[in-house]
Amino acid sequence: MAPSSYQAPSRGDKADKKTHSQSLESNLSNAQTTVAKLISGKGDAIFSVRANDNISHVVQVLSEKHIGALVVTDQNGALQGIISERDIVRRMAETPGETLPQEVDALMTKNVVTCSPDDLLSDVLKKMTEGKFRHMPVIKNDRLCGMITIGDVVNFRLKEVEYEALRMRQMIVG
Repeated sequence: MAPSSYQAPSRGDKADKKTHSQSLESNLSNAQTTVAKLISGKGDAIFSVRANDNISHVVQVLSEKHIGALVVTDQNGALQGIISERDIVRRMAETPGETLPQEVDALMTKNVVTCSPDDLLSDVLKKMTEGKFRHMPVIKNDRLCGMITIGDVVNFRLKEVEYEALRMRQMIVG
């Protein structure tokens, strides 16, 4: 029997096999994900308070719901502002021992940056990062229809990446 020698495979050896790689379409498909898609998986629960509620009530709701911000609405549900844990902590530093009885109106952000269900998650993430805020109300037809957080966007994208990796592994194996 003649001795055999090993020869490393070359590119031409696998010419009949199809390869899968990132394409412009696969990369852009994730950039086209909308707020509506995120909300459909997350849910559209909205927790709100009124401008004349006191901060003590806000702290209680934030704690009970395990959330970091609340929208401030009027009696018709129209957006008036937003108040976050960060707003409360800053005011506590300014008015120690006097913050909890204060009204929401004194602490809330009144010029709220919002998004629509049709907005791209990549655009929303950019707005949140540049504005240095973590919560964004979602408005459709002048009505509040959800709230998303920077964590929601990041978690949604991580799940997409995990799914893409699984699909790629299945293509390689299959």
